[in-house]
Amino acid sequence: MIPRIHKQGSSTRGLLNYLYGKGTREEHVNPHLVASFDYMAPDPGRDPSATKEDLQRLLDQPLHLLDEDQRPAKHVWHCSVRAAGTDRILSDEEWGDIARRIVAATGIDSGGADSAGCRWAAVRHADDHIHIIATLVREDGRRPDHHRSGKRAQAEARLIEADYGLHRVTPGDGTAAKRPTSAERHKAERQGRDRTVREELRETVRRAVAGAATEQEFFDRLKDSGLLVRTRVLPSGDLKGYTVALPGDHNKDHEPVFYAGSTLAPDLSLPRIQARFDTTAVATAPDNGGHQDHPTQRPAPSAARRNTTDAVWVALLALDRSDDGAAAAQIAATGEVLDALAKTSALYTRQELREAALAFERASHSHTREKFRHSQQLRRAARDLIRSGPALGRGEDGATTAMVIDMAFFLVTAAAHWHGKKQHAQQAAAAHQAAEHLRAAYRTAAAQPLDALYQRGRHLDRPLLRRQTTMLREILPELAEQILAEPGWYALAVTLTDAENAGHSHATLLAETVGQRELESAESISDVLVWRLRRAADLPADATDMWPHKNGAERPMRSAQGPAQRRTGPRGRRP
Repeated sequence: MIPRIHKQGSSTRGLLNYLYGKGTREEHVNPHLVASFDYMAPDPGRDPSATKEDLQRLLDQPLHLLDEDQRPAKHVWHCSVRAAGTDRILSDEEWGDIARRIVAATGIDSGGADSAGCRWAAVRHADDHIHIIATLVREDGRRPDHHRSGKRAQAEARLIEADYGLHRVTPGDGTAAKRPTSAERHKAERQGRDRTVREELRETVRRAVAGAATEQEFFDRLKDSGLLVRTRVLPSGDLKGYTVALPGDHNKDHEPVFYAGSTLAPDLSLPRIQARFDTTAVATAPDNGGHQDHPTQRPAPSAARRNTTDAVWVALLALDRSDDGAAAAQIAATGEVLDALAKTSALYTRQELREAALAFERASHSHTREKFRHSQQLRRAARDLIRSGPALGRGEDGATTAMVIDMAFFLVTAAAHWHGKKQHAQQAAAAHQAAEHLRAAYRTAAAQPLDALYQRGRHLDRPLLRRQTTMLREILPELAEQILAEPGWYALAVTLTDAENAGHSHATLLAETVGQRELESAESISDVLVWRLRRAADLPADATDMWPHKNGAERPMRSAQGPAQRRTGPRGRRP
């Protein structure tokens, strides 16, 4: 249940005209009162003898207790209360009780022994919400104590949800991006848009931020994306702020409608964006997978994804032991990586990655101020992804996409746990939602490359498989049987063989990889170990070309289902 306190107004009659009118799209049906301050207010909706003027005079009567120069200029208080789309349809009596609880909680009319509250009425003109209108002068001529009425209404809504068995809304902390207004939603519907201009601009600006190293790069990206951009400059020559508009989005005077970055999201204000450009990088872990940064060289998509996997791994190891500011910066930069992945990935994973990025946006900021010098490796990785351009959905591009999504899933899950420990309920829920989209994207991206490894593993020599099995049981005694029962075991076995052939001690490599991060939360432990080992050993992610015929020619892929597709069903015998 979402209560919303609207801007105070100066015309009781004007708001009543809207509440009892047809609505901007004739969506208002059967408007009528469900409750009022005295249970006896005239109802223009159902009483033929009552008029809106009668109700207005009754509500505004306390104003006449004050001299004209003492009356508040904005005396109309307006609160809408909306049920969730999955909630049952509430009766008028239930909505009436909810209205009385909201006005009591917000200080408008406490009821009970205090009979000198404000006059108010609750109007219902749809199944899923009501509007409460009140006059901000009490019966005794004093002003009500409605300070922070929005937070007080939200707190009462959580209790109402529990009492009525309604959908439980995750409590927020005031750092969420502003929701589109009803006028913006109606405008989008008229224009045939799937979402509002505000939402489209927010996503475009956030993608422009991803990995940007300078103000100029950020503004160039905005213009390259087709947005109209205005900047405000101080007399000193320093930038003060910026606004953006979507071409074709005009007001009634046919002028572009510009939005300031801070109105799109708190962390998209110019000062907050400039804070991300802190290039005083702090070393967070010694392991970067052996890859070096080449700031002037445009990386290949597969190389950018490998570098990003390294950066995500470092951030994952550092997150739990970082201070709050460093952790918040790593989480914010994780959002940049997801934005960059969504922008540059192949079509078959793009939608799920985009949904992951959109969901994680809520998790990427809180009241904890970020120390961005701790997240520069992640930000450089996001920049490399953008600079590398679109990736193919096959070969090394496709396989490294699966590798980085797998690693990003664990980082996003770690971010959810961090927010949970800090009591950031909305952020934790958003991170969990993003993780589910990443899981779906991973299943799609990993199907082909894991199938190639699976087929190679099925054809390993039996003595070699027995040796790998024995080694696995020695290093991972608690998880070995679960891994051996997974279809992905064959992909892991061939990865261990590849690592050994590349000169690594595969037993040592496996022990180090397992010891660095927990595995119990993985959907497939063998899959996770495959990607971690191939990253650590710098092995090709795509194994299609690593399986020759006896005569040296490439062996064609078989059509048997691989581990990414066979999550259920009979298990084959293990050596």
